[in-house]
Amino acid sequence: MGHKVSPLAFRIGYIKSWRSTGFYSRKDYAANVSTDMQVRLYIARFLKGIPVANVFLSHSNQTITATIYTARIAIILGKDDENVNRLRTELAKKFGLTFQIEVKEVKKPELSAALVADSIARQIEKKMPYRRVIKNAISRTMEKGGLGIKVIISGRVNGAEIARTETYKEGSIPSLTIRSDIDYAIERAQTATGTIGLKIWVYKGDVFKK
Repeated sequence: MGHKVSPLAFRIGYIKSWRSTGFYSRKDYAANVSTDMQVRLYIARFLKGIPVANVFLSHSNQTITATIYTARIAIILGKDDENVNRLRTELAKKFGLTFQIEVKEVKKPELSAALVADSIARQIEKKMPYRRVIKNAISRTMEKGGLGIKVIISGRVNGAEIARTETYKEGSIPSLTIRSDIDYAIERAQTATGTIGLKIWVYKGDVFKK
């Protein structure tokens, strides 16, 4: 039988890096991993409604540097960086650590699986035709230089009585080749008839390291 492996975890150490970096002692390892998860969830709740591609955490002494990748920097920063400053203050108050917040722009949001998934999910929640939404997203990704994209949608799509799964694909997705730069994301759309799940794969080319 086949085993499902995350396309991101499969490539860690080859062409992708960990989303959390820093030295954890064996005694504090579990507590630090739990803190990382809670920090990510807190940032996601604070930035609810704003599409975020990635959150990278870097530990040094008692300071955590959170790097947020998004296509809408101005919204996250706010006027005179008030949003970022408030987020930094609330994180420090909740976790008792010093935080540094960096916000970086995603140049091509069409090639970010998380941003594509968020866009599709939000449009489905607005009751737009899901097939048109997915096909538009696929065409935009291919136009911006993507070599392949696969979208799997499952649930009671279109309010159907019986849940089903549909797959839409264009280009190639070489999932077994480690040098293939594949971005992957999972997203949910909360509709009146229930939760609709989305899985997105975006193939951006091969990475050849010396």
